[in-house]
Amino acid sequence: MKLYSRGQLLFFSIGGMLLLICILIGFGLVKLPKGDDEVQATNVKSEPLPFVLETSSTPQTQGLMETSTGNTSYSEDERINIQVYESMNKGVVNITTETLSLNWFLEPVPQDGGTGSGSIIDRRGYILTNYHVVENAYKVFVNLYDGSQYEGEVIGKDQENDLAVLKFDPGDKELVTIAFGDSSQLKVGQKVLAIGNPFGYDRTLTTGIISGLGRPVRTRQNLVIRDMIQTDASINPGNSGGPLLDSSGRMVGINTMIYSPSGGSVGIGFAVPVDTARRVVPELIASGKVNRGWIEIVPVQLDPSIVRYANLPISKGLLVSRVIKGGNAEKVGIKGGDPDKGVRYGQSIIYFGGDIITEVDGMKTATLSDLFSALEDNRPGDSVEVEFFRGKNKKRISLVLSERPDGFDW
Repeated sequence: MKLYSRGQLLFFSIGGMLLLICILIGFGLVKLPKGDDEVQATNVKSEPLPFVLETSSTPQTQGLMETSTGNTSYSEDERINIQVYESMNKGVVNITTETLSLNWFLEPVPQDGGTGSGSIIDRRGYILTNYHVVENAYKVFVNLYDGSQYEGEVIGKDQENDLAVLKFDPGDKELVTIAFGDSSQLKVGQKVLAIGNPFGYDRTLTTGIISGLGRPVRTRQNLVIRDMIQTDASINPGNSGGPLLDSSGRMVGINTMIYSPSGGSVGIGFAVPVDTARRVVPELIASGKVNRGWIEIVPVQLDPSIVRYANLPISKGLLVSRVIKGGNAEKVGIKGGDPDKGVRYGQSIIYFGGDIITEVDGMKTATLSDLFSALEDNRPGDSVEVEFFRGKNKKRISLVLSERPDGFDW
């Protein structure tokens, strides 16, 4: 038998133990302790990651700027909107009216009228609004931004431009006024802001651009307002009479109407240019109306049946049925119809044979509303050119306008 030394026995014992441990590890019966890095990595993998927004690699901060209100950022366009609204909204009022109607006993009783908007244009309490807002008003109430209400008075109305001026007594209250701008410098594409009270929501802001200039628009009274501003800023019921502002907060128009084929609030908005208001407001305050010039005739608007009946040489224009005796038309030689050639037409009598006016002050006059529009910015004493046909001959004369009467009997 072979004998081993003590050193050899120790070597073979340790070697045998290491071999046994390797065999056990290989079968997974023994696991080695993990290091700190491995433990940390294992813990990270076992915990769910928090949800993180995926944003663009390019920060969307171009065009933004810091404002004085905290750390909130606004674009330049937003800053203009905010500044104009904060500085001007207190100058916009809500107008409510009462009208009179007859009850079953034919007694006049007050009832709620319409609502609209208006702009304070003077610290003494003068307000600019639309004619149709206060058209049939028995009483007018002015509601300010702070909820205070005052009874107002209609001191002037201009139906042809759909404008009116109200007055209320503010007492010691300091009023915010909206200054007139210059509508003659407007450009299509220019930014505009409208403030008003649509559907009773006080001092609502809408924004848009000027979509067109110089638009002729026919009103419900069959009058044509010239040079209207067309805008895509929302003008809804209740906005009428409110200001259309430029980016500096100056009034460039008076919001007036919306053209909507569907009859709803979606459509094209129109505003009376502020230059028209600048021209007529002083006269409305001074005399309650605008004194306009007139040609002293009884005109008849041509239509196909009249043209066929009288075999007229032209189809569009205003037939002079009569001239007023001693009036300005008679003085310059304009000829009226033959008194022996009168024909009843509806509720009136037309006298044929007179001149046919086709142009006044450089504006074509195919309709009666064209005649009113042509003379809208002319005063008594102004001289205008009148073009007319006598038979087939075209003539042109200069005529000095008289004062337009408050009403007509034709």
